[in-house]
Amino acid sequence: MNTANRPGQARIGADIGGTFTDVVLETSTRRHSTKLLTTYDAPERALLDGVTLLLAEAGLGASDVGLVVHGTTLATNALIERRGARTALLTTEGFRDVLEMGTESRFDQYDIAMDKPPPLIPRPLRLTVRERVAADGAVLLPLDEAGVLAAAEVFRREAVQSVAVAFLHSYVNPAHEQRAAALLREALPGVMVSLSCEVSPEMREYERFSTTAANAYVQPIVASYLGRLDDKLRALGFGCPLFLMLSSGGLTTVETAARFPVRLVESGPAGGALFAAAVAAERGIGQMLALDVGGTTAKICYIDDGLPQSSQVFEVARVHRFRKGSGLPLRIPVVEMVEIGAGGGSIARIDGAGRLAVGPRSAASEPGPACYGRGGSEPTVTDADLALGRIAADSFAGGKMQLDAAACERALLALPGLRQTEPALRALGISEIVDEAMASAARVHAVELGLTLEGRTLVAFGGCAPLHAARVAEKLGIDEVVIPRSAGVGSAVGFLRAPIAYEIARSLHQQLDALDTTAVNALLQAMSAEAHAIVRQGDATQARTERRTAFARYRGQGYEIAIEVPVRPLTAEDAALLAQAFEQAYRAHYGGLAVRLPIEILTWRVAAATVAPPVERMATPTQTQAARPEGQREVLDPGLGQVCRHALYHRSALRPGDTLAGPALIVEDETTTVVSPAFDAHIDGHGYIVLTRRAAA
Repeated sequence: MNTANRPGQARIGADIGGTFTDVVLETSTRRHSTKLLTTYDAPERALLDGVTLLLAEAGLGASDVGLVVHGTTLATNALIERRGARTALLTTEGFRDVLEMGTESRFDQYDIAMDKPPPLIPRPLRLTVRERVAADGAVLLPLDEAGVLAAAEVFRREAVQSVAVAFLHSYVNPAHEQRAAALLREALPGVMVSLSCEVSPEMREYERFSTTAANAYVQPIVASYLGRLDDKLRALGFGCPLFLMLSSGGLTTVETAARFPVRLVESGPAGGALFAAAVAAERGIGQMLALDVGGTTAKICYIDDGLPQSSQVFEVARVHRFRKGSGLPLRIPVVEMVEIGAGGGSIARIDGAGRLAVGPRSAASEPGPACYGRGGSEPTVTDADLALGRIAADSFAGGKMQLDAAACERALLALPGLRQTEPALRALGISEIVDEAMASAARVHAVELGLTLEGRTLVAFGGCAPLHAARVAEKLGIDEVVIPRSAGVGSAVGFLRAPIAYEIARSLHQQLDALDTTAVNALLQAMSAEAHAIVRQGDATQARTERRTAFARYRGQGYEIAIEVPVRPLTAEDAALLAQAFEQAYRAHYGGLAVRLPIEILTWRVAAATVAPPVERMATPTQTQAARPEGQREVLDPGLGQVCRHALYHRSALRPGDTLAGPALIVEDETTTVVSPAFDAHIDGHGYIVLTRRAAA
């Protein structure tokens, strides 16, 4: 029985990041949260420690919890670090090297020594079998079942743990893949099998093969981890559902997540986007820039009209971190964002040209920044924040973690070749470089999406973002910055705002001037039934919504544009409606209609989700009063280039209507908000810190 919505029951959100594991417990009256260093040898250990800590703090037991939502970087890290299972590929004869050849495009036209990401599956483990299905689904060559069994024998000898099956045109007719899977499972008991017709049933062989290979590569690891976590929660007395956060911003069951772990790749950042979207709805922000900075990376997402941007393709494990096309493509629904190596643990270094550089390499939680005193010797962004005076050695993480200022200074002074001898000046350089990297990424991403920064509100969350948000806003010309409550654990809070949801895509080529409504309606109906069935597994009682999308283009173009499709049976008259929607989207994206060509649809997508409760808009405080500081701290401000006395406030002591002038520091257990001299701040009706640029005020 579903217990997610029982009145009075607590809910837990847990986000395992590269440096910290964030855990949030919410009751009907209060929110408890904690941050623990991620335990790499057993990721569930820090999560369970955090859960136990918060239950004790709230005076609750495991039976009082009605829902646990979890997001993890386990799949992402396995792909990046190449720590997945021993995986094989079975494909159509003649297509053995699709994973290596890719699309034969070059992400750098002028680098003759350009490195491409090596395939997840080495060539000796990529085998072929005789079979062939035409683009319309007709069987041209029957499946060679003896060839499948011969391949299975090779996989058995090679101790393969997982097999990806990806045949040509299986997205139209999956019969051969399904039969091959049955033979493999019978011949290789205990070996996991991923089918491209289930993982990514869309046209374009390279993307489909790559996504299926990635799913197979991480499936044994993720399935084992989720099984352990579920068992340990049950052993602790939890009888509530455990849901996993998807990259698309929805929740799914453990069973579905274990079957399609590739959909968990961006689960943590997706939770942060939902957290920011909820803030946009609460404050009525029409155009937002969300900045999520944790210990390892900074994520930047644009949110318009309360909805994050979304995409159907994501790249992981880029050889060149900032170069699109240098990674492994995954064709999965995902929240659209840009991610850069600019977190609290990002390491500063002198590059080959003798310049100071920061990231993307991170100290993570082991050993962590030098100031953590856990053996790290290289300077990081967190060390810079300590040296600048933004954080205090004796009050970090609410005083639970004493920072080593001497180790921080030694690490900063160890940077070679810098003229500045003062640790604080070196820290200033590190801070400015990482802030400019975030600002530059926001500018570039805006251009890629055809958006502007003008008039946007910056919402900052994650343990490191409030420390740097004001300076990033100064660089971007943004006049308002919002730091929500629980900003330091924003992604974990966002998990608890997510609907139970699932998206399914299928390729079915259709020309709008000859739309086969019978075939399209049959496809959409089957997809709808499948998506709703998966959502129903998580919650059989809550009302659901459905959204249908088509990906259309002019005939001959290489890329598609998403258009809305009515959630009802289509008729012949709807061809004109879809054409009009495409032209409107094309104008918005490209600025006009260059030519008049036939329009075709390649892929259809159906998304089902539970209905989210309405967001409350809180009234603006009617009275304002100046907050009284609890002390002062000297901080080197990068905008002025000099040390300024910052008034010190504790966030727990601030109330709606309180105002304060910059420069100031607002301290809480999970993070610290820096109010630069360019900003003033006030506390709104939600208890959020709102920074307003003085010139704008």
